[in-house]
Amino acid sequence: MLSYMQRRYVRFLLYAIVILFVVMAIVSQVNNWWLVFPFFILAGATLVVLIIAEFKLNKQIQQTTNMLASRVQKAEQRAVSEMPLGLLIYNEESQVEWMNAYMRKYFDYEEVIGLTLNNEESDLWRIIQNATTDNTQTIQWNNQYFEVTVNKNERFLYLQDANELEGLVQENEENQIVIGVIFLDNYDEWTQGMDDRRRGALNNIVTSTLGQWARTHAIFLKRMSSERYTVVMRYSTLVELEQNKFAILDVIREKTSKKNIPLTLSIGLAYNDSDLTLLAELSQSSLDLALGRGGDQVVIKQPEAKVRFYGGKTNPMEKRTRVRARVISQALQELISQSDNVVVVGHRFPDMDVIGSCLGIRKIAEMNGKDAYVVVDTEMLNDDVQRLMSEIDKNTDVTRNIISPQKVKNHITKKTLLVVVDTHNPAMVEANELLDMIDQCVIIDHHRRSEHFIEHPNPVLVYIEPYASSTAELITELFEYQPTGTSISAIEATAMLAGIVVDTKNFTLRTGSRTFDAASYLRSLGADTVLVQQFLKENLDTFVKRNRLVETMSFYHDGMAITMGPDDVPYNNVLAAQAADRMLGMEGVEASFVLFRREDDRVGISARSLGEINVQIIMEMLDGGGHLSNAATQIADVSCEEAEVRLKEAIDAYWKGEE
Repeated sequence: MLSYMQRRYVRFLLYAIVILFVVMAIVSQVNNWWLVFPFFILAGATLVVLIIAEFKLNKQIQQTTNMLASRVQKAEQRAVSEMPLGLLIYNEESQVEWMNAYMRKYFDYEEVIGLTLNNEESDLWRIIQNATTDNTQTIQWNNQYFEVTVNKNERFLYLQDANELEGLVQENEENQIVIGVIFLDNYDEWTQGMDDRRRGALNNIVTSTLGQWARTHAIFLKRMSSERYTVVMRYSTLVELEQNKFAILDVIREKTSKKNIPLTLSIGLAYNDSDLTLLAELSQSSLDLALGRGGDQVVIKQPEAKVRFYGGKTNPMEKRTRVRARVISQALQELISQSDNVVVVGHRFPDMDVIGSCLGIRKIAEMNGKDAYVVVDTEMLNDDVQRLMSEIDKNTDVTRNIISPQKVKNHITKKTLLVVVDTHNPAMVEANELLDMIDQCVIIDHHRRSEHFIEHPNPVLVYIEPYASSTAELITELFEYQPTGTSISAIEATAMLAGIVVDTKNFTLRTGSRTFDAASYLRSLGADTVLVQQFLKENLDTFVKRNRLVETMSFYHDGMAITMGPDDVPYNNVLAAQAADRMLGMEGVEASFVLFRREDDRVGISARSLGEINVQIIMEMLDGGGHLSNAATQIADVSCEEAEVRLKEAIDAYWKGEE
């Protein structure tokens, strides 16, 4: 480069020429024109010197420019070849045209020019195909992390090592705070009536076991009450606990069972948010969900992500009390009294339990002097429900309150109360547009709570008891605490008894002592058991179609039987459920799955088990749900064969989780 002195020298010559010409102009004005010649000669000499200096300077500038260009070119070549940034250029045939040395070290081939990426390096080609042009993304390739930028128009990519950055990201993720709540599901039930010595021994077993578990995994554990603990851990610890499927659930159950006090745990956990207050709320919500599903399980939540479940292997033990039924009944009575009227809905494609439960709520509203409208789509009824509805039609006092989804909208006011029975999933509610039209609702259900829950309108009362056989059983218990003076008709009692009979498979499944108490109460009100059997009769065509399903069943894994109906023949839900029940009665069958084409063109799967296999978890993998021993799902836009493949994948995942 030119020195400062050289640049100043040229500047002084220019100043000298300007001064000479100024002097010449002054001299010429005073008539001493002959003095102009010396100045002219001096200016000419100065100009020559300036031209020579400019020539030398231009030459030096050219030399300096060439030198800089050469050095920059060498630096660029060295940077492209040696800097820790991979460069790759490919052609339209996805063949490598050129790559730098840094990129070459990730290939095992001696000759990489001409290598076809979509044949030899499918992982890298898939990354290129999925990349967004000019957007940098972090990918994993060759067991390492890279930041990749792909220009699809020019067909080249940049690859930069991101292992250190990813390591920091993973370290930050592993150190996230996880907040949780541990709850002893049935502590109060078992310790009620215990003497101090036995209660102390039980507390010692639970506290010492949980304390050892917390110390082993570096978990902060604080007992907040006799049945409640608070836990704080890091995300890396949560990953470790998930890998062993939260074995602490089994440990507590086994240790307490040896003392003939089979306690179970429910755990709610939350993470992935910097707001600890929100995490505390999410952990409590997770615990509520675990308890709503029957307890003995772990529920993990994070904001805007799918909920994860662990455990839930045991049948829920009956632990609801008469006190809770009385409190719920009185709360429902107060809500009805404050409303203008009541709208009652169940799930789509209503069964006996839905119809019986809806009629029960209608009667409770009538006992409190309010009109109640039962929403039923009569075009979506199975044969057994149609027979029930035909019998109900003979009783005009009941029929006048059964209304279609279209007509019920004319009866809605600002103070209408919506009661949803036998479901809590908003997508399954009959005429679910009512959820947006009514300001408050009550939910009464006996299914295990799922992550999909009615949040709008505001649920002012939630009564979910997975320990009950049916929703009709829960509502029957509410009658005892309602105002007297209005009796339940025989057809209403019969409809509710039919709901219990269907959901318990004639009192063989999910039947507790309270179930028989409810059935006995309904029988005393005039419920006709013979009429119930009339409702449940089936025609010859249904009998043959069900037996054909059973006939084609095959085993998949130990004790799991699968059958599938023809893809072009629609089956109704009841027939498929009956086939699943019949398969369960076969020797060697622990769980049964029936795949069938529904009338709405979706593929339905009806699942049943004897209790050892949790079909609810399997169905939840397919966006369904239900009970441990009774669950189902529906899958859209697939064939029966494709649905079977997905079912088998879910079964494989379930067994892998059990190992």
